[in-house]
Amino acid sequence: MGTLYIVPTPIGNMEDITLRALRVLREADLILAEDTRTSAHLLRHYDIHRPLLSHHKYNEHGTSQTVVERLQGGQNVALVSDAGTPGVSDPGFFLVREALGGGVHVECLPGATAFVPALVASGLPCDRFVFEGFLPQKKGRQSRLQALAEETRTIVCYESPHRLLKLLQQAADIMGEERKACVARELTKIHETYVRGTLRELATHFADNPPRGEIVVVIEGKGKRDKAAAGQDNDSND
Repeated sequence: MGTLYIVPTPIGNMEDITLRALRVLREADLILAEDTRTSAHLLRHYDIHRPLLSHHKYNEHGTSQTVVERLQGGQNVALVSDAGTPGVSDPGFFLVREALGGGVHVECLPGATAFVPALVASGLPCDRFVFEGFLPQKKGRQSRLQALAEETRTIVCYESPHRLLKLLQQAADIMGEERKACVARELTKIHETYVRGTLRELATHFADNPPRGEIVVVIEGKGKRDKAAAGQDNDSND
């Protein structure tokens, strides 16, 4: 019986890969890649020459059974995504579930992922948080934000550049304009930036400065300030 290795890869800076990850990739019988062109660039950079097979959200249901059979036959398979940790807002969950169901040993290596550095460097509490991945694009987006408005833990989500401003505006309307937040962009890359402030300030900033690149949004959870404001509103209504 082989092993399925979940291997995190750099989210930008090529140096952000572990020695163990490099060893696993060099020794794997097969590397499953979300985009073989992207992964081939990484493998060339580290002079790794192993067979590559495309495995992404559009074909994973069709390829997973074949992969599980190869694992059951004794091959070791490494799964990588375009960037970060497979399974975290990337393909990976389905294959892991099928492999475990087939009695295959699954090993996930620690490594790069975008939301952890964004959360830690945001300046917002990171002892307790909730990760939302990508919020619904259209249907259910507003209701999800309304539910998150009551969340007391720090909220972390991913967003695309062309939807960021709308997210900040909607969050400000639903959660309150003074709720603190941080937008982290292009983490580990040359143009890495953090913009911190209230939801209102961030919405104003990105209305004037349209963003580019990969984005993580960190929003303060509902806390004492929100409760105090709610109490004042109740008092004013008496």
